[in-house]
Amino acid sequence: MRRENVTSGTVWESRVGYSRAVRRGPFVYVSGTTATDGSGGFVGVGDVRAQTVQALNNVKVALEAVGAGLADVVRTRIFVQDIDEWEKIGEAHGEFFGRIRPATSMVEVRRFISPEILVEIEADALIGREFDD
Repeated sequence: MRRENVTSGTVWESRVGYSRAVRRGPFVYVSGTTATDGSGGFVGVGDVRAQTVQALNNVKVALEAVGAGLADVVRTRIFVQDIDEWEKIGEAHGEFFGRIRPATSMVEVRRFISPEILVEIEADALIGREFDD
């Protein structure tokens, strides 16, 4: 089974040894994704909703790089700095996945790698017609 790694081009991927996403057969795993722009700068500093939307758009781009889409997502994991912001984060997640409704978790964490980050999202997807109903 062929393995396909997706890079976002950040220095951290080679330095830490990870990929933005990995596809192996029909399975796609998207690494923890934050609200960064194409140059690695943070989007929506101080705005958890804006960061959630940007992170999910980044997840979408990673999925598309391996021939998948949001409809293929079966699980998301949402890590948040402040669980009291869950409704804003949840509403943004619902805008992307309201009809898809993947399994999900939302967990408060002590801190992220950078103080600008308020939310980080992972996604797992399963693609291929043989798995459709």
